[in-house]
Amino acid sequence: MHFSSILPITLGLSLTALAHPTQKLSTRATGRTSAPSGCLTVGGSSSKYSTISSAIEALGSSTEDACIFVNSGTYKEQFTVEYGGALTLYGYTEDTSSYASNAVTITNSISSSDAGSLDESSTVNVVADGFKMYNINVENGYGEGAQAVALTANADKLSFYGCSFTSYQDTLYAKAGTQFYTNSYITGAVDYIFGNAALWITASTIASNGAGSITAMSREESDDTSYYVIDTSSIAAADDANADLTGKVYLGRPWRAYARVQVQNSELSDVVNEEGWTTMADNAEPVYTEYNNSGDGSDTSARKYGTEASSAVEIATVLGSDYADWVDATY
Repeated sequence: MHFSSILPITLGLSLTALAHPTQKLSTRATGRTSAPSGCLTVGGSSSKYSTISSAIEALGSSTEDACIFVNSGTYKEQFTVEYGGALTLYGYTEDTSSYASNAVTITNSISSSDAGSLDESSTVNVVADGFKMYNINVENGYGEGAQAVALTANADKLSFYGCSFTSYQDTLYAKAGTQFYTNSYITGAVDYIFGNAALWITASTIASNGAGSITAMSREESDDTSYYVIDTSSIAAADDANADLTGKVYLGRPWRAYARVQVQNSELSDVVNEEGWTTMADNAEPVYTEYNNSGDGSDTSARKYGTEASSAVEIATVLGSDYADWVDATY
C-alpha cells in the first residue's frame, strides 16, 4: 500500500429527525454507566457475555436494530462487525461528551504483514451498514515499523461518537462508504487516516505521535465523489510523541492519484510543515485545500501543494443529502 481542545459541533440538524431509538432527546446524560434498555451487556459481574465478539455472535442472523453495552475494562480481542441490522456499540463512561472519560478499550497488537492484509490486522473491522459506536477506545499496539490498523471502516452510514483510535502507521482505514466521526481522538504518525471513504471528521483531536502524513486518501478517478473533510478540529502533537514534531507533519499525501482532502475551520499547531502537503502516488493530481484555519501551522503562503479554498465544504456534499437520517445530532 504505502510506506512507512475539543470544539463544539455545529451541524444545524433537526433533533427530531435524528432521534436514535435508544436515546431520549429531552436531556443528554453526562454519563452512561449502565446498559440502555434492550441492549446486551458485556463485562461486569452480572453480564452474560465476557467478550464483545461473543455478544455480536449472539445476535445471530437477525436484521433488527440492536445494541450492546460494554462495561469498563480492557478487552483483548479482534473482531469483525457484519451484523445484518443497525448495530450500536456503547462504552461505559462518566462523561459521554468526549473520549476523555472513556473506560472501555478494545486492543490488539498485530501488523498487516503478520496478519496477511490491512483488514485482517484491524482490531475492529466494520463491514455492517448503519453501525454506530459511542465512547470506546480502539487501539492496535503493534507500534513503529509496520502497518497496523486499529479500525477498518468499510460500509455505509457509519458513525463514531467520543471514540479514540490509536496506532502508529495506518490507524484509521476509512476504506469505503460514508462515515462520520465527532468528539473523537485519532492518533498516529504515518498515513494514519487513509482509504477512499466519504469521510467527515468534526470537533475532534488529530494528534501525531511521530513524523509523517496525517491523510493518505485513495480516490482513483477524478469523477469519484469521495472526499475527506476535517472540520472544526485540532491538529497537534500527541502527548506521547516520539520527538519534537515541529514542522514534521504533513496534512496529507496521495495514496492514489486523485486524493481529495479539505481541512477547514480548524486549529493547526506548529507541527504542520509549511508546505502543508506532500507527494506519494506517481503523476498524482490531488485536490488539497484549506479554509479558515488558525494556529501556527495554518499559514498557507508557503504551501507547495494545496490551495486556499474559497468556502467551507458542506457536510451534505460529503455524506449525501440524507445524512440527517443517520448522524446522531443529539451527541
